[in-house]
Amino acid sequence: MKYISTRGQAPELTFEEAMLTGLARDGGLYLPAEIPVMTQDEIAALAGLNYEEIAFRVMWPYVSESFAEDEFRQIIARAYEGFGHDARAPLKQLNENHFLLELFHGPTLAFKDFAMQLIGQLFQVALKRRNDRVTIVGATSGDTGSAAIEAFRGLDAVDVFILFPHGRVSEVQRRQMTTPADSNVHALAVDGDFDDCQAALKDMFNDFDFRDGVKLAGVNSINFARVLAQIVYYFSAAVSLGAPHRKVSFTVPTGNFGDIFAGYLAKRMGLPIDRLVVATNQNDILHRCLSGEGYFKGDTIPSISPSMDIQVSSNFERALYYAYGEDGGAIAQLMDELKTGGFNVSQGAMEALRENFDSGRVSEEETLATIKSTLDQSAELVCPHTAIGIKVAEDHRAADVPMITLATAHPAKFPAAVEKASGEHPPLPSRMSDLYERPERVTRIANDLGALEDHIKRHIAE
Repeated sequence: MKYISTRGQAPELTFEEAMLTGLARDGGLYLPAEIPVMTQDEIAALAGLNYEEIAFRVMWPYVSESFAEDEFRQIIARAYEGFGHDARAPLKQLNENHFLLELFHGPTLAFKDFAMQLIGQLFQVALKRRNDRVTIVGATSGDTGSAAIEAFRGLDAVDVFILFPHGRVSEVQRRQMTTPADSNVHALAVDGDFDDCQAALKDMFNDFDFRDGVKLAGVNSINFARVLAQIVYYFSAAVSLGAPHRKVSFTVPTGNFGDIFAGYLAKRMGLPIDRLVVATNQNDILHRCLSGEGYFKGDTIPSISPSMDIQVSSNFERALYYAYGEDGGAIAQLMDELKTGGFNVSQGAMEALRENFDSGRVSEEETLATIKSTLDQSAELVCPHTAIGIKVAEDHRAADVPMITLATAHPAKFPAAVEKASGEHPPLPSRMSDLYERPERVTRIANDLGALEDHIKRHIAE
């Protein structure tokens, strides 16, 4: 299995090389040259298996040239042994034909743990084999950063620097990034919004002197290994509801499009997914685009669902690549237009996107109301992002196809919003009960590429 860039001008790489590289040198995102397809019998055989075995069978075709079979099984086992639920990603029924996929039982209480815990183990094995060391820089709107720090803290072969927008993440999210004491992890509070952090990260990858000098690697969802790990729970959830013998649909609260793109790949692999529904908050560039209004950046508006406060959804480039018939030149041109504000999507590409994706937008008031109504009607206390998914799912649910909404974070990560909506204060799990007492270690820094690069160079392997 080889990996190619969405922009068509970077060399083909193995899975391990693509994982350690992150962003392609032409600025594009890596994808498998071919998407493996599972037969109906292979999908049906997943029924009743534990999560780790499903993960192995789904991901193995993508990684088999880079890892031995037993080695990969051990990586998966280590990745998920710290999760707080034996099912890893349990399903709960909300109401008739509507189910909630709980993805918040990992170490940092968010869906990012499924990918980040795996990628941490993959990096550890690959770097030890190479006798090498890398510098990981990540940008986060809240959950990716804490998941990355948790996955890589204390590892010998990695320095981790996480950029997050100062004052625009929840207190729990911030403290999860700033309280680890391990010397190889660094939290950087950037004066700007998430899009500024993400842009700085891409600029670092495109500054080849800096990139090569610090051996830069990325663990944002631009890294295909992140997307790969997320494919698994689409299979585990769908099979538990009768796939491949019945179709299912998924609604995904999304900002950067990586989580729902994993669902698209699951569908391409043969999983009978009827609809993939994009749920956005007031920062609704994806909903506007899928509604035919083009892909144009606006101002990022702070919200009670901060992990979705994004105006440039990096992984949407991967979806566009397939919508444009795998034309790397066309994607490169669109990304150039995005630098000056945005672009219109061609009619053919829009038709291709609409074959797979629906979308909806939820206001702040609707988000709060959905948190309360979900508690009242289903006895489930949900985070604001999950509430956005539930609201959009209800608007798009079909009577004859089960709808699965992804519950992307534990409500305790956003206590102020949840308590405002429901009157209930969501407690942290016991293993995190002292989070507010732990000392913080954070550097506030200007939204300036030179300042960020200088800081990283000075603090590698402190």
